[in-house]
Amino acid sequence: MSTLSATRTAQYRTEDIQVLEGLEPVRKRPAMYIGGVDAKGLHHLAWEILDNAVDEYINGYADHITVTLHKAGDALTITDNGRGIPVGMHPKYKKTGLELVLTVLHAGGKFGETESGYLHSGGLHGVGASVVNALSRKLVATVKRDGFEYSQTYAKGSPQTKLEKVGPFRGHGTGIYFEPDDTIFKNTRFDADTLKARLEDMSYVHSGLSISFRDEHGGHTYEFANPGGLPAFLQKLVTDGQKPAVTETAFSAVRDNGSKIDIALQWTESTEETYRSYVNGIRTPNGGTHENGLKSALRKAVNAYIETHDIKTKGLKITSDDIREGVVVVLSVFVREPQFEGQTKQRLNNPEMEATVDGFVRPALEAWLNNNKTAADAIIGRIQLAAKAREASRAAATEVKRNTPGSRRTSLPGKLADCKSTDRDNTELFIVEGDSAGGSAKQGRNNHTQAVLPLRGKILNGEDLPTAKVVANQEIGDLVKAIGTGAGDKFHYEGLRYGKIILLMDADADGHHITTLMLDFFLRHAPELIHKGHVYIAQPPLYRIDVGKETHWARDDEHKEEILAGLKANAKTDITRFKGLGEMPFKVLAQTTLDPRFRTLLKVEIDNPREAHEAFHDLLGKDAEHRYKFIMEKADQAIVDELDV
Repeated sequence: MSTLSATRTAQYRTEDIQVLEGLEPVRKRPAMYIGGVDAKGLHHLAWEILDNAVDEYINGYADHITVTLHKAGDALTITDNGRGIPVGMHPKYKKTGLELVLTVLHAGGKFGETESGYLHSGGLHGVGASVVNALSRKLVATVKRDGFEYSQTYAKGSPQTKLEKVGPFRGHGTGIYFEPDDTIFKNTRFDADTLKARLEDMSYVHSGLSISFRDEHGGHTYEFANPGGLPAFLQKLVTDGQKPAVTETAFSAVRDNGSKIDIALQWTESTEETYRSYVNGIRTPNGGTHENGLKSALRKAVNAYIETHDIKTKGLKITSDDIREGVVVVLSVFVREPQFEGQTKQRLNNPEMEATVDGFVRPALEAWLNNNKTAADAIIGRIQLAAKAREASRAAATEVKRNTPGSRRTSLPGKLADCKSTDRDNTELFIVEGDSAGGSAKQGRNNHTQAVLPLRGKILNGEDLPTAKVVANQEIGDLVKAIGTGAGDKFHYEGLRYGKIILLMDADADGHHITTLMLDFFLRHAPELIHKGHVYIAQPPLYRIDVGKETHWARDDEHKEEILAGLKANAKTDITRFKGLGEMPFKVLAQTTLDPRFRTLLKVEIDNPREAHEAFHDLLGKDAEHRYKFIMEKADQAIVDELDV
C-alpha cells in the first residue's frame, strides 16, 4: 500500500450520506442521465463510476485506480483504494450506505459541508452510481473497509442479495463490476482505445494518481502515471498535433488556495486553436465560463505586453482571433459547487469562474511574457502574421467582389439557388439532400443571405480517389463550383463565396451517410474550410411534440425522450415524426433549421487530424475488414466522437 500525499484522515460514515429525493425511472428515460443509448452513452457509464473513484483521489483518500475490461468486452470493473463506500445502516433511511448510493438518486456524501464529505467532486449530483446500476443487467459492488471485505449483487437497479460480509481484509477501497443491459443499449461492447485514451488523459490532469488499465479483451495491460502534469500533457498534445511550436518553452501556472487552477499553454504554427478544459477532473468539451475567462486573459495579457513594450504593429488591427490562432491550451479548475449543463457535464456555467480564471491567468501570463522576452517576441510575431493573413484574405475577397461584381453567378451550377448578397462573411450555403428538400429550403430561406444547393442522392465516396477524379463527379463538381475555392492542389481560400457551409440532411441513416461522405470530402480535399471554421452541420427536428398550445422540437429519439421526461405526468401530447426534410412544411423548416434566431448548428472541429483521417479511412476505405470492425464497434461514434463535432 503506497503512502498518500494528502493529510485528510476524517472518517467516512453512513451518517454523512444525504438523500435529496427518491428513485426516478432511469430505465424509462436513460437519455436524461447519460445523453443517449449509443456508444457515447455506454461509455458514459464508465465515466460515472470512474469519476466517483477519482473523487476519492481529489479529496486525498486514494492514489490508485484499476480499470479492467473483461474478456468478452461487455463488462468493466473499476476499483480504487479509497475509503470504501459506507456499509453501516443509515439511521434515517434504514438502508445500508452502499444500497443508498446504488439505488437512490441524489444520494452520497457530496452535498453537505461536513469534514468527512467531499470538498471537490466530479460526481457532484450523487446520480452516477445509481444510474449505472439501473442500466446494468448485473452489478457487483465490493467494499473493503473497517477490517473486512463486503459484497452485494444488483440487477437493473435492485438488490439481488443481501450485503455479505465476505471475510477479514486489511486494505480499503471500492470495486464496481457492471454489465450494461443489452435491452437498453444498441451495443454493449466497450471500446478499449476510448477507455485507454480517457485514462491516459486523467493521469496527466491528476498528476499524483496512478491508473492501471487491464484490457483482457485485447490481451494488454497499461500503466499510467504522469507526475509531469499539465505541462507534460501539453507537450503530448503539441506533438500529436504535428504542428511545430513557436517557442521552445511553454507557459504554465498553478494556483491552489482551496479552489485550484492549473494551466499550460503554448503557441504553434497551426491555424487552429485547441482547448482541453477540465472541471474537477471532468473534461468539458463544450467549454464554458472557465474557458471564456482564459480567452479573455489571453487577449488582455498580450495587449498589455504590446503596449508596455511599445511594439509597433505597422497599422495592423490585432483581434482576439489573431491572438488565439495556433494556441494549444490545457486548463484544469476545481470548483466547490460546479454548475454543469446537464448530467453529462459537457459545459461549465458558473458565472463567477470567468472572472476567477481571468484574474489568475492574465497577470501570470503577462509576467511570463515580460520575463521571457525572446519567447514573447516570437509569439507577437506569430500573432502579427495571423493578422496580416486575415487582412490579406479579406482584402483579396473584397478586391474580387469590387472588380467582378457579377462573379458570383459566373459558371455556377444551374440548380444552385444563390443569394443576393456578395458579402462572404454574412452569407450561408445550405447543401441539401434531394430536390424535394431543396424546394422546401428555397421556399423557407432568406434569399438575401442564404443560398441552397440540392444534391441528388449519395455523393461519390472519394476516400481513396485523387482530387481530379472526385471533382469530375457531377454532384461534387457542382459543389466545388458553388463554394468557389476549388479543391486539392487547386484550392484557393480567397475564392470562398460563403462564410458558412451548412450540411442539411435528413435525420436518418441515409442522411448520416451523406453527411459522413461530405465531411470526408472536406477533410481530404478542402481541409482549410474545416480548420478555419466554415463547415457546419444543421440540426433539423425529427419530431414535433405538441402539448396544449406549446410546441417542442426534438432532433432525435433521445432528445424526444428527454423532452417527454420533462413534461407533467398527465400531459396530453401529440407527436409527429417527419419522414424527411422534403415532407416538412417550408415554414417549419425555416423556423427550426434555417432561421439563425432559433436554429442549432454544430460547428465541425477536429482535435486530432491524424485520428480523423484514420477513422474515415476505416469507415469509407476499400478494406472491408476495417470497415466491418469500425461499424461493429464504433458506428455510434463515427461523427460525434471521432470528429468532435
